[in-house]
Parts: sequence; structure tokens; C-alpha cells
Amino acid sequence: MNRVVTFPHLRQDFAASLVVFLVALPLCVGVAVASGVPAELGLITGIVGGLVTGCMRGSSLQVSGPAAGLTVLVFEAVQSFGLPALGVIVVTAGLLQLAMGALRLGRWFRAISVSVVEGMLAGIGLVLIAGQLYAAAGIEAPLTGLGKLTGIPGLLADAASSTTALISLAVGVATIVLVALWNRMPRRVRAVPGALAAVLLATLATLAFGLPVATVQVQGLFDAVQVPALSEFGGLATMSLLGTVAAFTLIASAESLFSAAAVDRLHDGPRTEYDKELMAQGAGNTVSGLLGALPMTAVIVRSSANVQAGARTKASRVLHGVWLLLFAALLPSALELIPLPALAGILIHAGWKLIPLRALVTLWREHRGEALILVVTAVAIVTVNMFEGVLTGLALSVAKAAWDASHIKLEIVDSNAQGVRARLSGNATFLRLPKILDSLEALPTDRPIALDLSGLHHLDHACRTALENWAERHSSSGTDPVRLTRTEAVTTAS
Repeated sequence: MNRVVTFPHLRQDFAASLVVFLVALPLCVGVAVASGVPAELGLITGIVGGLVTGCMRGSSLQVSGPAAGLTVLVFEAVQSFGLPALGVIVVTAGLLQLAMGALRLGRWFRAISVSVVEGMLAGIGLVLIAGQLYAAAGIEAPLTGLGKLTGIPGLLADAASSTTALISLAVGVATIVLVALWNRMPRRVRAVPGALAAVLLATLATLAFGLPVATVQVQGLFDAVQVPALSEFGGLATMSLLGTVAAFTLIASAESLFSAAAVDRLHDGPRTEYDKELMAQGAGNTVSGLLGALPMTAVIVRSSANVQAGARTKASRVLHGVWLLLFAALLPSALELIPLPALAGILIHAGWKLIPLRALVTLWREHRGEALILVVTAVAIVTVNMFEGVLTGLALSVAKAAWDASHIKLEIVDSNAQGVRARLSGNATFLRLPKILDSLEALPTDRPIALDLSGLHHLDHACRTALENWAERHSSSGTDPVRLTRTEAVTTAS
């Protein structure tokens, strides 16, 4: 008996795929242009995200493609190593993701501090906004993130003295305003995604009024493909390229899996299988890298649009890849009409959404340590670079966890008749040793002391040795020996 394959949700998935395609189109092109690579490479990554990653198991409704969160890192990599090396970086990152998924490490990415991830996105957002302000004005941007930010006053002064720059900047600002206010439009109008509507209107205005603004340069879908040569893989012997690969792998994986957790909260369907989702991202990046295209991550904007449009299965994201492929193959010349300031405006809006201002305010009120980690990570990314900024955030997160884990409390009861009773509770580690010793050495030396350690969950070697030495010194003063009360529950570290 032949088995009949049915698609009970095809109508919903088909409609959702069109919405996702319309959302993804301007973002794919905009991310590529902002990354300093041909616009077609963004479309290729979007196509691979739909046709390859979209077919795999993991998160059924999450949509993958080129992300604004990797724009700064891609631009830095292309500037440092050249466009041919980009494919090598993305392939290697994809293979690492496949390996991590196979080793079931995907779930461990959820252990990364949310403050580090949000700080990373905030830093990226700041650099992205600053860089795209130059693109909106049609002026070349400084290479460093700090240079982009500090050069903004000079940018505005230069733009004010140039009619062409002012017109270009006006197109970008109008795009930002339109995207920001799009959700206030009537419901029927909002059926068209705001980013697409803004780009279409900017394109029409540019054509109608003959505005002197730069437009997207097109070289053809197949001409843009650059399969990395075997000789390019020799660059993996250098620490700088390996560091970039590590940054791509860490950031792309964390962003994808955090996005998956967010998408799961938007629907009641199957939950994400994190290890399989990491492998799906790895497969997509491997194929994308072999084509010399951009790295991909799961993108929350496209994913949420997919869910809100009524998608029920992975068919919607696969179909969105089909529509991107048909557009890139049949209508590549349409890209040449898109003004670059409009794409810059789209990315400035996307960069602003990466900065978690509300979350920062809440963290500052409730968890100031986490808020500081977020801010320091963002500042480090802006002032140094992406990889070292993320490492700084991770190091601070580990240090804070160690400090919190070493919380200790000393209770002292002074009774003239029975002497002094001191009770330690919590975790006694070397991080709090100075505080412990200061408190104990301040105890009176002319009366017996009982030191109760039964409330300790952990006692490391440094603290144990220091407490024993303190007890010997105190006992040598002529008073009764210090009485130590221990418990089997106390663990010690050698």
C-alpha cells in the first residue's frame, strides 16, 4: 500500500513564507552591504538558511539567515583577511558547530550569562548604528568602533556642508522614522512588513525625484559565489584567524540558541532540541562558507514574523528560501534600484533594537553586578574588538559567579560566663579569607573561643589552613585552646 504524504498546514505555511520572505529580503541585502561584501552574498546566506537549515531538525519555526549581530565581526574579518578568507572562516565555524552539536554541547550555551549576550548585542548595536550613520550620509566610515563613535560630530559637520550628503542622510532618516512608526499604521497597511515598505518608498522617491544617492551594486548571483580555494585554508595556522573563527562560532551559536529559547515562548508547538538546532546551524554555515557567503544565525525578527504569520511547520521557512532564490535568479537587476541610505536606515533601526535599554534599567535596580557586566562587555566591544570584548564579559561573569559562590556569614555570641562562640556559615573560599581573618583576629584574646564550622557548605584548603593557624596563635596566648566544631557536610578542596 502506497503511503500518501499530506501537508495539512500547507496553506498557513505558504502564507507565512511570503511574509518571512518580504521581511528577509531587505535585511539580507542590508546586512551584506553593511558587511562590506556584495549584496548577493546576503541573499545566498538567506537561501541556504531556508533550504538547508530550514529542512533540518531543531527548532521548527525558527528562521535563519544573515544577521545584523554579526555585521561588525564580518566587516572586521573582511578588512583584516580579505573576502576570499571569509568562506574559510564560515566553513570552519560551521564544522565546529556540527562537532559541538554531535557532542551534545548545545544545551550548555544556555549557561552563558544573559548579561554577556545582551552586552555583546549592545556593543554590536552601538558600532552598527555609528557605522551606518556614515553609510546613510554617503561618507566613508573610520575602521574602528571607537573611531566611528567619536567621529560622529565631524560626520555631521561634513554632511551639513554638502548638499549630496544631506539628501542622502535625509533618505536614511526618513527610512528610520517610517520603520519606527510602521506599527501604528492601519492593520491592512501593516500587512506589508515595515522594512520592505520603507525600502520600496525610498526607492520610488529616489527614482521619482532623481535624488543623487548611491544605490546597491549588483554583479549577479552566480558571479558573487566565491568557493574558497584550498590554499586559503592555510590561514587557519595563524592565531588571529583562529581567534576570528572562535568568535564567529561562539557568537553565532549563542545568538541562535538564545533566539530559539525566545521563539519557544511565542508558540505552543514542539520545543527546540538544542543540540540538533546547533547542528542545523552548523550545516547551514558549512554550506554558506563553501559558497563564500556570509555566516548565518537564527534571526529573531524573521522568526517572530514567521510565528505571528501563522506558520505551523518548517515548510514555511523552507519556502521562504525558495522565494529568495527565485528573486535572486530572476530579478537581480531590481537590487540596483535600492538606495544605500535606505538600507543603512533599516540597519540603524535594527542596531537600536539590539541595545537592551529596558533590561539594563531592570538589572541596575535588581542585580547591579549583572548590569555592570553588560555595560563593560558592550564598552569593551566598542573600544577594543568583538572577540576580546566577549572574552572580557565571560571573564567578568565567571569572576562574579565565584564571588557570589564564596558568600560567607560570621555570627558572634559573646557570653562572659561561657566565653565567645563564633559560627561560620556559607562557603569559605580564599576570595573571602581576608574578611574572615579580620573578623576572627578582632575577637577577644582573654576568654575561651568556640569556632563552629558546621554551617559551612564548602571549606577550601587555603581557608582551612588559615583557620588552623589562627586557632594555634590564639591558643598560644595563654587562654584555653580554640574549640573547633566540624561536620561531615563540609567539603574541602585541596
